Amino acid sequence: MSKKLEVRDSVSNNISEKDAKEFVLDKFEDVKKSNKINDLISFQTNNKFMIMSHDQEELKKLGHIVANYEKGQLSETVAEYEKHLIIALEKEPTIKTHCNVILHVFGFFSKNFSQSEKEMFFDLLKQFQEEKITLGRLLSEINPIIYRFNSTYLASQTYFLLYSNQEEGNLFKILAKSNSKN
Repeated sequence: MSKKLEVRDSVSNNISEKDAKEFVLDKFEDVKKSNKINDLISFQTNNKFMIMSHDQEELKKLGHIVANYEKGQLSETVAEYEKHLIIALEKEPTIKTHCNVILHVFGFFSKNFSQSEKEMFFDLLKQFQEEKITLGRLLSEINPIIYRFNSTYLASQTYFLLYSNQEEGNLFKILAKSNSKN
């Protein structure tokens, strides 16, 4: 049983799920206006985790639509993409789907983590699963790691833009400071 997750979880980042969907759909309108396959590819890349938090199966379909683009068929490709994007965004994210996204993100830098950082990460994830911390707080902890490992791919993700609490304290920063003093 998956619990639904309310996105409104901080004063500094007071965004509803409806607002997040509208933001993504507005960005897609820009893609449609541009009439360029590269803009569709960029949109898919930048919104991967956002879409994944809603519907992983539709994300796969969207990836196939972009990958199977044939020159001269952009309007058909965009129309098919839009249909599946709307289907994906209609499904509400849950704690379970957000945890899936977070674990995918963790895979980008887990090999570079110390054992204590891994333990801290999984403790934060458990706190989120138990609803002791919000998604925004969890992502605020992960955000600096993205820059620490210079992951421009992750930094460009709409998921972090929409859901992170940017002004929270950060345990990983604190740990990094204590490690640098040793």
